[in-house]
Amino acid sequence: MQSDEGGGDEPGRGTAVITRTKPKTKKPSLYRVLILNDDYTPMEFVVHILERFFQKDREAATRIMLHVHNYGVGECGVYTYEVAETKVTQVMDFARQHQHPLQCVMEKK
Repeated sequence: MQSDEGGGDEPGRGTAVITRTKPKTKKPSLYRVLILNDDYTPMEFVVHILERFFQKDREAATRIMLHVHNYGVGECGVYTYEVAETKVTQVMDFARQHQHPLQCVMEKK
C-alpha cells in the first residue's frame, strides 16, 4: 500500500495567484491648431486672437502672426481633439463676430 503522507492533490487546498493587470491606456492623438492667412484680417486682430485663445504673450503672438503673414499658415498650439476643436470654434466664432474672414483649422499631428 502507498502512504498518503505526501499531501497529495486534495481539492480546495491549492493556492491561486491573482495578478492585477494595469489597463493599457493609449495616449490620445494630438492635433495642431492652425491659422490661415487672408488679405483682409488685420494683423493686430490675429495677435489678439493668439493672446486671448492660446495664452501667447505679445512677443510669441506677434511671431506667429508674422509667420502666418509670410508663409500662409501658422501653428497656434497642439492639443487633444476636443480641446483643438473647441479652440477652432472659438476663434472662428470670434472672427465672424468681428466680421473678419479669418480661418482656423486643425490637423492631426
